[in-house]
Amino acid sequence: PDAGAGIPPADAAVAAPAADLATGPPDLAYQSLIQARPYKSKIPANYDPRKPWPLIVLLHGYSADGTTQDLYFGLGAQVDPKGFLYAYPDGTQDKTGVRFWNATDACCDLYKSGVDDVAYVNAVIDDMRFKFTVDPKRIFLAGHSNGAFMSHRMACESSSRIAAIMALAGDNWMDSSKCQPSQPVAVLQVHGDADAVILYKGGSVLGIVSPYPSAHDSVGTWVARNGCDIKAQAGSSIDLESVLFGNETTVEKWPGCRPGGAAELWTIRGGSHLPSFNKNWAPAIVDWLFAHPKP
Repeated sequence: PDAGAGIPPADAAVAAPAADLATGPPDLAYQSLIQARPYKSKIPANYDPRKPWPLIVLLHGYSADGTTQDLYFGLGAQVDPKGFLYAYPDGTQDKTGVRFWNATDACCDLYKSGVDDVAYVNAVIDDMRFKFTVDPKRIFLAGHSNGAFMSHRMACESSSRIAAIMALAGDNWMDSSKCQPSQPVAVLQVHGDADAVILYKGGSVLGIVSPYPSAHDSVGTWVARNGCDIKAQAGSSIDLESVLFGNETTVEKWPGCRPGGAAELWTIRGGSHLPSFNKNWAPAIVDWLFAHPKP
């Protein structure tokens, strides 16, 4: 069942409201957005409001919802062992009943609702800040497909608060001038090179919506914005997929970024739009995000 207005499950109800240690309580104007669109959240069993905690916000793919995406990614199972606050909201429903995020012009406000999802995701962050002791230097996003597009947009437009994002099978703006972050953001792009839905080399949704860039070009925008070296370095390949043989995921890193910035591309060789992730996936994503706080 829905936790309701961002209120955590009953087993977390003992936690006292808390604000960011550095920034104080947020402007409560965001609460109307949360009342209109509640979200689910989890906190670790050993939550202590006297110390700051990292926050991960999960953004689901087109036609999915927060619960479904959590089951697929498995991040909720990492809340206790890794120790973080966790929110997994839902996008709005379009006129066909499908949930979406109004991310970039490529994906996926297909019926031009104009819903302000940047404001909504920021409201989720504000609500978690109000209820719990969020570390303002460790606010992270993880998104899949439409939610990955949304993660890129949030990093472009809310860079002062987003430390790092992980975007699976979703890209940045095709027009890189639309991404003008005020601060560096650490970005991990993950994409299967056999993805037939959001193409690794770029394309357009249904062949009719505004185009999106390739996985490399999406990272390239962040290489430029973060002041990284233009030449990538190869990292060790890793095993994230249970069906594909061996260490199927190649790692490219762009070094020399400004403090707080990072740019990496993990390419799942032979990976589809819905990779069959193994047990390594969720811990690897959490560890990468945690390794990239704001300076």
